[in-house]
Amino acid sequence: MEREILEKNLREVRARLDAASERWGHVDICAVTKTVDAQTINLACELGVRVIGENRVQELAGKYDQLDGRLEPHLIGHLQLNKVKQVLPLVKMIQSLDRRELLYEIDRRAQAMGIIMPVLVQVNIAKEPQKSGVYEEDLEAFVREAAKLGGVRVRGLMAIMPLVDDPEEVRPYFRRMRAWFDRLREADIPGARMEILSMGMTGDYIVAAEEGATMVRPGRALFGARI
Repeated sequence: MEREILEKNLREVRARLDAASERWGHVDICAVTKTVDAQTINLACELGVRVIGENRVQELAGKYDQLDGRLEPHLIGHLQLNKVKQVLPLVKMIQSLDRRELLYEIDRRAQAMGIIMPVLVQVNIAKEPQKSGVYEEDLEAFVREAAKLGGVRVRGLMAIMPLVDDPEEVRPYFRRMRAWFDRLREADIPGARMEILSMGMTGDYIVAAEEGATMVRPGRALFGARI
C-alpha cells in the first residue's frame, strides 16, 4: 500500500473522529489489521498508529516477529479456549472476553505465566444469537466476578453492532453501551477500571464516537480492499 494513500486515510479518519467526539473528548484508534501484511502495518505505525486489532491467533502469530515493536496488538476476535496459551504472549489486551469459561482459562494461563492480562468484556448488546458476548442482565455480575481474579484486569467494555445499511439504526445500542460504561464506572468495582469503551467499525465508527466510544476499530477505512 502506498504511503500517501494510507496517510490520507488516517488523516481523514482522525479528522472525522475528532469532529464526531467533540462532546466526549479524544477517541483512540484500534486499526483492524486482519489480512493486512506486516509491511503495511509497520507503515501505519510510522504514521502514528499504535494499537492494532487482530481477529485470528494464527494470523497474528505468523506476522508477530515482523511487527514494529512500538505496536500494541489486541485480540478482537472470538477466542477458542485452546488458543489462550498461545495468544497471551502476543497481545497487550484481549478485547473479546465473551464468556465465563474463557474468563477462567485466561486467568489460569495468565497466572501460570506470572502475568496479568488486561481484558475488555464483550457485550452482546443486541442479543444476536449468532454472536457471542455477555448479555446486559448478566453484565455487572460478570464484571464483578472477573474483577476478583488475579490473572485478568478488566479495563472496560467492547461491543460489535448488528450489520445494517444505515448506522443510525444502531445508534440506540451505542447509547446503551455508553450508559453501561458510565454505570459500571460509577459503581467503582474493586479490581475493575472502566477506561476503554471499544465500539464502532468502518461502517459505523462515526456514530459510535458521537455516542461516547473511547476507542473505535476501523479496518477498511484505513486499509481499503486489504480488509
